[in-house]
Amino acid sequence: MQFEGQAIRVQKIDSGLYELIFDLQTEPVNKFNQLTLSELKDAVTQLSAVKDIKGVLFSSAKDSFIVGADITEFSSLFDRGEAGLVEKLLENHAIFNAVEDLPCPTVVAINGLALGGGFELCLAADYRVMGEKAKVGLPEVKLGINPGWGGIVRLPRLIGIDNAHEWICTGVEKRAAAALKDGAVDAVVAQEQVREAGLDLLRQCAEGKFDYQARRTEKQSPVKLNQIEQMMAFETAKGMIGAKAGPHYPAPLQAVKTIQKSCGMNRDQAILAEIKGVAKLASGPVVKALVGLFMKDQYVKKVSKGHVAKAAQVNQAAVLGAGIMGGGVAYQSASKGVPILMKDINEAAIQLGLDEANKLLAGQLKRGRTDAAKMAATINRIRPTLSYGDFGNVDLVVEAVVENPKVKQMVLAEAETHLADDAVLASNTSTISINALAKSLKRPENFCGMHFFNPVHKMPLVEVIRGEKTSDETIARTVSYATAMGKTPIVVNDCPGFLVNRVLFPYFGGFSGLLQDGADFRNVDKVMERFGWPMGPAYLLDVVGIDTAHHADQVMAAGFPERMSHEGESVIDRMYSLERFGQKNGKGFYRYELDRKGKLAKRADDEVDALLESCVGAACEFTDQTIIERMMIPLCIETVRCLEEGIVASPAEADMAMIYGIGFPPFRGGVFHYLDEMGLAAFCEMTAKYEALGPLYQPTEKMQQMAANATKYFN
Repeated sequence: MQFEGQAIRVQKIDSGLYELIFDLQTEPVNKFNQLTLSELKDAVTQLSAVKDIKGVLFSSAKDSFIVGADITEFSSLFDRGEAGLVEKLLENHAIFNAVEDLPCPTVVAINGLALGGGFELCLAADYRVMGEKAKVGLPEVKLGINPGWGGIVRLPRLIGIDNAHEWICTGVEKRAAAALKDGAVDAVVAQEQVREAGLDLLRQCAEGKFDYQARRTEKQSPVKLNQIEQMMAFETAKGMIGAKAGPHYPAPLQAVKTIQKSCGMNRDQAILAEIKGVAKLASGPVVKALVGLFMKDQYVKKVSKGHVAKAAQVNQAAVLGAGIMGGGVAYQSASKGVPILMKDINEAAIQLGLDEANKLLAGQLKRGRTDAAKMAATINRIRPTLSYGDFGNVDLVVEAVVENPKVKQMVLAEAETHLADDAVLASNTSTISINALAKSLKRPENFCGMHFFNPVHKMPLVEVIRGEKTSDETIARTVSYATAMGKTPIVVNDCPGFLVNRVLFPYFGGFSGLLQDGADFRNVDKVMERFGWPMGPAYLLDVVGIDTAHHADQVMAAGFPERMSHEGESVIDRMYSLERFGQKNGKGFYRYELDRKGKLAKRADDEVDALLESCVGAACEFTDQTIIERMMIPLCIETVRCLEEGIVASPAEADMAMIYGIGFPPFRGGVFHYLDEMGLAAFCEMTAKYEALGPLYQPTEKMQQMAANATKYFN
């Protein structure tokens, strides 16, 4: 039997043994698109008809096995409605069931990533051999859905209920050792031996040394748990998983409920339960938002790849300023394999930067995410220096000194004289104009902004800011370096606050306005956290630092006086004058102290109300909806202004910047998705209630035109 398609081919190995090879010709990785599924169906049908068949090996000709379903195709199924989705899922299950029902033993050679539908195919086979560098998993909950091609049914029967809850409800990728320990795979071998080991196991099965039918029967039968065991397994999990997922992400809890419902059924009944659970989730708004974010993230990565393709590689980096930020940049660069010089003007600052890097590495070591050898190698990539001696060999320099324009201009101008003519100089600034800083430089075309977010090792976003004279080559190299550091770079144009801070401060303006009208900041925090923000505005200001926020607020007020200036003393001004800087000195809107684990814990501070009395209004009750509207309207309108003015190139990039930069609730899909879901007509009508609050609450003319034409930002 021979089968040759565009995604799959089948070849005969030995007498009665066949190999089905995934090799999607149109893509760099294997994925389950309609072409692959169609060819899999045809190939398995033909294999089922071979009279002398003794075994089938499933393998991949690419570095990955199968990375999952083609989300660009699969997401369109959600528009079919529940009945249409159920029909399509039944078709896909029939293909995977046919794999499981082949009249011979089956083995999968997992040589690389096998995720989502790719891993569900592995589960349909009788045995799984995994390369030591491969990863497997069911990440569907990250898109707001559940595994829908048999993962809910087969995985609990292989690895047990508790393990399946952890795998499915977290959506984590599992390395080979963990997969073997839990029983999800049967063997782990060296990467180059995966195919041969899989073939050897298949031959042993064909010779009758392993009872593949018993394994198959176990996968297709009800889970062997009595009622008490089921109650213990599921009721505890519901409480823990439901609490961790929260009310806005229903997929993890739905997975537990579906596993519970299906574990007492045979395969075909259980599959119907799985399909119904997926269809129920697919009809909700969270899936649309999270799938949309996945697509936007892919788009942002594609844009970055376009820059990287044009860029000279950064082989040697440097950072100016060895404080917490400089140390964080040095750690991130070194941990990703890019050597970096860390320069400062005194030994104490150098030591602070090294201590920061060592602290982060020690945490990695403690959590088992690195070992002593890798830790030493990372530290050795950070070379502290008090001079510019080796800067002639540096490809890109990140300036990370104090946020003061005069100091930055002086340091940048001095550094430029020690760099090669084609070296890139980037300023890590959150508010200072790149065009203004460039005036002190002889080669402004080699200069741009590179705004890291604190803490550097955790925050995924880097704003790459283009000045008026910044060259394309400079942007390309900076994007390439940010990508090499494991960050998501988004290119924006220069303006006060750039994109993220420009949008954030109208949000803080809404907060200050609420307090001036008598709102309780603690209640505002609670409402916005229930809305989905990781922390309310008062708590966020404490984390950002009141002194930092006060400085940025002045920059924004000077840059956009018609919208962002304010009369009198605001709550941010008041906190700053009282030197209540938030977490950095233990007191802000809340007070902070170390808990038993050595982490800063937020506590109520009864002194704050009296301290704020001079700049807040008489106590007034606001509905949750009013608080949400007064907070969200300024943020949304300013984000739209940034798009209309060309500060950010696309709604997709803006949405990802809001998610990665300030924690916009992912289940709401980003600012532009949020506006599309509400409808611009409804949004503009809502803003009319707050006309008296000033320009921050007035939509742009283009927004009003789009509202009149029922236009959306995303098709």
